[in-house]
Amino acid sequence: MKIDRLIGILSILLQKDKVTAPELAERFEVNRRTINRDIEDLCKAGIPVVTIQGQGGGISIMDGYKMNRALLTNKEMQDILAGLRSLDSVNGTNRYVQLMEKLSAGSSNVMEGGQSVLIDLSSWYGNALAFKIEMIRNAIENKLVLEFTYYSSKGDGRRQIEPYYLIFKWTSWYVWGWCSTREDFRLFKLNRMEELGFDENHFEGRECPLPDLSEVRMFSGGIEVKALFSPECKWKLVEEYGPGCYVEPEEARQEIKELIERMGDIYC
Repeated sequence: MKIDRLIGILSILLQKDKVTAPELAERFEVNRRTINRDIEDLCKAGIPVVTIQGQGGGISIMDGYKMNRALLTNKEMQDILAGLRSLDSVNGTNRYVQLMEKLSAGSSNVMEGGQSVLIDLSSWYGNALAFKIEMIRNAIENKLVLEFTYYSSKGDGRRQIEPYYLIFKWTSWYVWGWCSTREDFRLFKLNRMEELGFDENHFEGRECPLPDLSEVRMFSGGIEVKALFSPECKWKLVEEYGPGCYVEPEEARQEIKELIERMGDIYC
């Protein structure tokens, strides 16, 4: 992707006094013309890149700008690496770690051990989810209308959406987009999407609000349930709902007794 390459080139320029266009072309596996266009784009973005032709020449950043070459600390680079590895765990590739290698050119100690945070976002659904994620990313980047069969509490049916955001929330992946059926923005859970495909039409794009991912919005209903569990299930309750979600047997028995008494009053 172009943005990955631009970030990689900028990182190299911040860490090296000078680099040649052929060196950059070889590292990023593109031709020199592409590198020249990338350098122009960096200049347009306000990065003071200097190109010197001839023997001993090369590409560099103006001396005054090199005061900021320590753009990221080692700790910050490690945090970025943890995040990039988590994305690799989704699609089963090394794409983002390879990007990290390019970003950390000249700072090899960033890649050698020392990682204290490991994030694995891979799903029990395996390759099926990875395929959907890659397909949706492609649709978002190229403004392609996405078609799929969706399963919900109201039944299943075909949907067409303009996808804008791919979202990971708690333990699930979602796509946020404009639904032509509802004529509004909707959130769709990837595990309930099947038979994905692209419509022949591209969409122009529209002003897209960020989705409301609050607990009230995601888990609407507000129904309170009290249930009896065996003591052996305590660990699972704590895992899902926290240590304040249960009461010990004596307290529970008293609550049940009071509940039965209230029910008796109602039906007398």
